[in-house]
Amino acid sequence: MAGFKTLAAGLCALALATAAQAEPLKVGMITTLSGGGASLGIDTRDGFMLAVKQAGNPDLEVVIEDDQRKPDIAVQLADKMIQSEKVDVLTGIVWSNLAMAVVPAATAQGKFYLSTNAAPSALAGKGCNPNYFSVSYQNDNLHEAAGAYAAKAGISKAFIMAPNYPAGQDSLAGFKRFYEGEVVGEVYTQLGQTDYAGEIAQIRASGADGVFIFLPGGMGISFVKQYADSGVGLPLIGPAFSFEQSIIQAMGDAALGVLNGANWSPDLGNDANQTFVTSFQEEYGRLPSVYASYGYDTANLLLSAMGKADVKDADAFRAALKEADFASVRGDFAFGPTNHPVQDLYVREVVRMGDILTNRIVGTAMEDRGNAYEGECEM
Repeated sequence: MAGFKTLAAGLCALALATAAQAEPLKVGMITTLSGGGASLGIDTRDGFMLAVKQAGNPDLEVVIEDDQRKPDIAVQLADKMIQSEKVDVLTGIVWSNLAMAVVPAATAQGKFYLSTNAAPSALAGKGCNPNYFSVSYQNDNLHEAAGAYAAKAGISKAFIMAPNYPAGQDSLAGFKRFYEGEVVGEVYTQLGQTDYAGEIAQIRASGADGVFIFLPGGMGISFVKQYADSGVGLPLIGPAFSFEQSIIQAMGDAALGVLNGANWSPDLGNDANQTFVTSFQEEYGRLPSVYASYGYDTANLLLSAMGKADVKDADAFRAALKEADFASVRGDFAFGPTNHPVQDLYVREVVRMGDILTNRIVGTAMEDRGNAYEGECEM
């Protein structure tokens, strides 16, 4: 009888596994693969596809398209993927203005959206949706870490600056939320701006003793180089987005010593992260960035849900995603009530290791941080 029960249990488990893979799952990845923000999207894609390759799951198909960092292109691609490609899940968008153009419409059509990066406050609060999961953070989080740590870094009077789009607005709100000093200057730049002579002059005249910037991609490269050449010399602090792996190589020594808020770093000591960093270097010949780490975690979250439920059973698949039953490169990982992570936030410093620049953790800014907009979500 015991043998019969064991056999029956085994057959039941096999049946459940087979049911979970009843049909191949199709993912549409829309990300930035050309133009000034291409390195961010390339790292997102490469981290995601590394996890897919490692899993070797024949029931997962990924369609990848370049949004060119243009909202109208992103919308066209999403429509094509939903209507023609018949994708089950969308992912990959780097920029918050593109996410706001795509995510609400996609989730309204019953599609799942797993964010590898962009996580604007509007989607964490009043615009939350059961089919929207941010695997990365909520936009304010890494800026909150920088703000919480700024006083410890000796910044009592801060000049703060970001581009004028949803993530930029969230960034300055996040920094101010936990910053204990005085904000003596607050500036929004144009998205994509590359000349910062006027802003640097404002910093020089502001009386600040430190500067917080959120300038992702080529914007950050341009500013940091111009700032170093200006001789202003005030310490810089920012989020990891502005000082990720490929960007700091382009900044060169001008980035050395800059502090940045992060939820991931290549030197985090958990087994999953060590495997990820080593595997990424072997596969692509470079160190991973935060964007690559988010792509990798997103794919592994998706794969874990696929092992438990069929995406055609939306309720079961949503519950499987919510469990977050995978080994995150960030260590402990769980979703909060709005499907955004609850996670530790760190501060890193840009350092040189041999011929390359990278980041190393210098402190923990916040533990088990969710997000500030949970009370606005009626999900």
